[in-house]
Amino acid sequence: MEKRQNDILQQINTPDDLRRLPVERLPEVCEAVRRFIIEQVSSHPGHFASSLGAVELTVALHYVFDTPDDRLVWDVGHQAYAHKILTGRREQFSTLRQKDGLRGFPFPAESEYDTFSAGHASNSISAALGMAVADNLAGNKRKVVAIIGDASISGGLAFEGLNNASSQPNDLLIVLNDNRMAIDNNVGALHHYLLKITTSQRYNQIRYRAYRTLRKRRLMSDGLRRALIRFTNAVKSLFSHRQNIFEGLDIRYFGPVDGHDVVRLVHILRKIKEMKGPKMLHLCTIKGKGFAPAEEEATIWHAPGKFNPETGERIKEDSSNLPPKFQEVFGRTLVELASADKRIVGITPAMPTGCSMNLMMERFPSRTFDVGIAEEHAVTFSGGLAKEGRIPFCNIYSTFMQRAIDEVIHDVALMNLHVVFCLDRAGLVGADGPTHHGAFDLAFFRVIPNMIVASPIDEHALRRLMFTAANATQSGPWCIRYPRGRGSNPDWQCPLAEIEIGRGRCLREGTADVAVLTLGPIGMEAAKAIEQSGVDAAHYDMQFCKPLDAGLLADVFRRFSRVVTVEDGVRDGGFGSAVLEEASRQHYTGEIVRLGLPDAFVEQGTCAELYQLCGIDAASISLAIKGSENGVKGE
Repeated sequence: MEKRQNDILQQINTPDDLRRLPVERLPEVCEAVRRFIIEQVSSHPGHFASSLGAVELTVALHYVFDTPDDRLVWDVGHQAYAHKILTGRREQFSTLRQKDGLRGFPFPAESEYDTFSAGHASNSISAALGMAVADNLAGNKRKVVAIIGDASISGGLAFEGLNNASSQPNDLLIVLNDNRMAIDNNVGALHHYLLKITTSQRYNQIRYRAYRTLRKRRLMSDGLRRALIRFTNAVKSLFSHRQNIFEGLDIRYFGPVDGHDVVRLVHILRKIKEMKGPKMLHLCTIKGKGFAPAEEEATIWHAPGKFNPETGERIKEDSSNLPPKFQEVFGRTLVELASADKRIVGITPAMPTGCSMNLMMERFPSRTFDVGIAEEHAVTFSGGLAKEGRIPFCNIYSTFMQRAIDEVIHDVALMNLHVVFCLDRAGLVGADGPTHHGAFDLAFFRVIPNMIVASPIDEHALRRLMFTAANATQSGPWCIRYPRGRGSNPDWQCPLAEIEIGRGRCLREGTADVAVLTLGPIGMEAAKAIEQSGVDAAHYDMQFCKPLDAGLLADVFRRFSRVVTVEDGVRDGGFGSAVLEEASRQHYTGEIVRLGLPDAFVEQGTCAELYQLCGIDAASISLAIKGSENGVKGE
């Protein structure tokens, strides 16, 4: 049977090949795709459980719709591995999330089948609606489908798209892939609503027959269609004894349907494919479907790393002698702080295990809030908590914080509220690539009035910054950024003590006429670079991007004719730019070389590969220290 499955997958290089098969063979295709994903991801780690749960849906969509002319718009992209396999990328799949390999998410530059970038949740409905309206304006007959999960649909952008879906003529189909989970368990009222929602088969049969009759007699104008939706929604309420939230928005609703019955999915999609107006098909699926360990513990198997595909045993690194991850230090320190101060609360938008907020949840469940995939709400909710005397530690991945900058400015900084934003995954994150690099936070946070912006060089500094932020007599908003991965100090649990706000420190005096200024853990790379360079350069850990230590910089500008700044963030507008601005204020005439991420989106790869690519690895920093023009990528 396994050989037959492999044979059938070898026959499918494009969706055209898939559509030549009889519908009865589609379950066989699904099993082959699922087995391929298990085998590949076990040795080439990526996002796992989500894609296993969407196999039948993906096969059915490509079987029914004329892709790539018809548009499939994926939300997030964790669920899109089967889509990549069926659209000509099976042979390249082993390069997934590697430098110069396949991206972990759909991206139009990679394939004509990838219609829109999918790295941040909740954008599929708005993007697909824009495509559908554009096609309507152009008189095109292509179909547009948005595929969104039950966690992503709770995001604010998804609601905005839903609310607007019936405002313009379009035939958009929204497929709601409801696996009852995001990465962690879903939260919020909409999630519970989806578990209870019901429909009447008899009602849908009557409605569909009425629609076909009116259409055949050319009586189905757009106005009549909307009137029919509103009238039949009322009828449906009688059948099901409840109002449907989607049909309340003039979106026709079908479901719930078993999302793992591929033959039935094909039948349903064919029936609703030609229907006019916006529609929603609600599927119930199982995250991790077909791989028992992933079905049982979907959170762990969201991105499990390497594992044995036969036994399900995960291959873990021996971390007994390794430093802890920065996120783990954050989580344990937060519990320690909250134990001493009842005002402290924790907030996360759907990433409790990813950022280690789960440790606070276990210890202080009534003071920890997972608000779902809703970064904007997380920030303003934190502002409300702070306004009433709480000290919120709001942990958001740097890349997702980009979505909530208006709320940071308007709902926190403007009122000078004491909210501590802890930005996990700041800087380059590696294999997840440009949608997930935390490249921009220094640039956008440092220009916000009242904001304190800091980055710890190691675990001890992270703990002390958190303690300082919690106990600061100078109340107001804080941003503490730190990277993905491990720090440098296995003995991380240092005593808590305050750090003077805005004060840097000298790590190495140096005798040469060059000083290296760093912010954050990239300072460890710079320390290695100084040793490699053979130049006795001075090294300063600035600790704060805002306020900058103007006194320390005055001493640096007086003593050194050359300054090298290093940051794991965009070079233009970030820490190095802040140093340049201070140098201008102090009329410094020496040379300043800034090393950081370029004015471009950095692709995927290991962090070591990307540090080298961006010129912030030890070798590149060493060249800058020596003043070599060869290979120096700063300014």
